[in-house]
Amino acid sequence: MAEFRTLDDLDVAGARVLVRADLNVPMQDGRVGDLTRLERLVPTIKELAGKHARVILLSHFGRPQGRAVPALSLRPVAAALADCLGGLPVAFAEDCVGPSAEAAVTALAEGGVLVLENLRFHGGEEQNDGEFAAALAALGDVYVNDAFSAAHRAHASTEKLALLLPAAAGRLMEEELAALAAALGNPKRPLAAIVGGAKISSKLDLLGNLVAQVDVLVIGGAMANIFLNALGHDVGRSLCEHEMAATAREIAERAKAVGCRLVLPLDVVVAPALEAGVATQVSDIAAVPADQMILDVGPASVKDILGRLESCQTLVWNGPLGAFEVAPFDEGTNAVARQVAAWSRAGQLMSVAGGGDTVAALRRAGVMDDLSYVSSAGGAFLEWLEGKTLPGVAALAGGG
Repeated sequence: MAEFRTLDDLDVAGARVLVRADLNVPMQDGRVGDLTRLERLVPTIKELAGKHARVILLSHFGRPQGRAVPALSLRPVAAALADCLGGLPVAFAEDCVGPSAEAAVTALAEGGVLVLENLRFHGGEEQNDGEFAAALAALGDVYVNDAFSAAHRAHASTEKLALLLPAAAGRLMEEELAALAAALGNPKRPLAAIVGGAKISSKLDLLGNLVAQVDVLVIGGAMANIFLNALGHDVGRSLCEHEMAATAREIAERAKAVGCRLVLPLDVVVAPALEAGVATQVSDIAAVPADQMILDVGPASVKDILGRLESCQTLVWNGPLGAFEVAPFDEGTNAVARQVAAWSRAGQLMSVAGGGDTVAALRRAGVMDDLSYVSSAGGAFLEWLEGKTLPGVAALAGGG
């Protein structure tokens, strides 16, 4: 955390503090369907308000493509945020720049909280436009970024704005970066990674970076089918990018060359279709029936994975081991997740997980709160795992 300031370094009493938050939450029938992202913002908001700052929240919501779309207004999100803050009043401005935003900021009392309308109602946000960033900067005295989940985007509110005002990381951003640094920056070894998902083509950068860094790399999900196929196993009717076989072999050879242990399934759970209540069977990877689909790892695979992880001190997890959305194909992921959670609670393992499907799978397994850290970020978490520079993080080091 030495590269940039945190809330500890700011004198915010009476100051207008622009907080880049992530209020891009799922909605159901006009109401927020999952409060996780809002709840994670509470510590920063309450701390700033408690120090008599004027707290002004900036966020995108959906993809309005530079137009004011009523269905993508942040007004209902502001109301849900007030509930998360224990009833602390949250004002709302009809725009994020211009007269209505300026009037709302002027009316905000010390210790007050204000949500500005959707940043993406203006094309300048996604264009990282200097004039739009300057208009935002005119509303505040200090900039705080508490939206790691948007840090991979070089947008006006995540990058350019940070260069125009004194900039610092909020508590959520600080916590996220500390966890990520502990996982890959300077981890305790042995270091393991679990990578799942459907396509190897979407995670080539990720696998390339991890192979060079981790001691144990567990491949799960449909991605494992590509490696099994590349090694000569028939994967039946399973989802598989057959054209990526050569790439999978290259990754396996690279892992061997650098001493990274690549862990693939020993057995799998197969079924004729991905449906609830369908007949299933456990198959050795050398005997997958031609008319069946691989939909989960089998019990021998779970035992092997846990055996590999038991001696590890750090784990990074991105992607489930099977088609967890449909029972019983969640059993492999659940079993590994619960044991990882137990090791984490006992202080035996530093575990960091992230990505939309990963978070959903951990929630389904009932262990969301038991791993060392579960990132609420999606694309930003993945790009960090790939070793890429995140514009929103880099900008904090050079803020005004």
